[in-house]
Amino acid sequence: MKSLLLAAALTAAPMAALAADTYTLDASHSQIVFSYNHLGYSTSYGMFSGFEGEIKWDREEVTNSSVTVAFPVRSMLTGWEERFTHFMSPDFFDAADDEMVSFASTGIEVTGDTTAKITGELTLNGVTKPVVLDATLNQEGDHPMAGKPWAGFDATTTVVRSEFNLGAFAPYVSDEVQLMISVEAMKAE
Repeated sequence: MKSLLLAAALTAAPMAALAADTYTLDASHSQIVFSYNHLGYSTSYGMFSGFEGEIKWDREEVTNSSVTVAFPVRSMLTGWEERFTHFMSPDFFDAADDEMVSFASTGIEVTGDTTAKITGELTLNGVTKPVVLDATLNQEGDHPMAGKPWAGFDATTTVVRSEFNLGAFAPYVSDEVQLMISVEAMKAE
């Protein structure tokens, strides 16, 4: 996840890299929603939004595509200031103002006409681990207001927070956190 997301590209042949178009994430229409079980009583939600990233997209050979994204941990929205304060405490992130979350893809496996599994490295809380995103291309084409190429994607994954040294209160507060990602991206000039 972590602004979310930055730096490494797929290993692709040099000619294939030339075929990839660069898309920049639309920060106003890209978000990551996370959910977790709280003591068995409820499902709690939070969100990261307003982050930046880049997609290198090769439509002819999707496996040559890549995605990078990154964002500050402190951009988290929980809907309740006391929960945010607790998440930023030593119980969880103990996050400095400049601490980032990042994701950089390392491979893409096409699974259908509009679906793929994107494998990458997630860096969270100073720990880097591989994750797999189940991704869907929602739509691509000229944006009706911007008048230039645009694309939208959704993805999901599950992260085990204790693997990132964020396991306080598990298993009472679920160790597994579900991520729902939705992004829009515009073709770079």
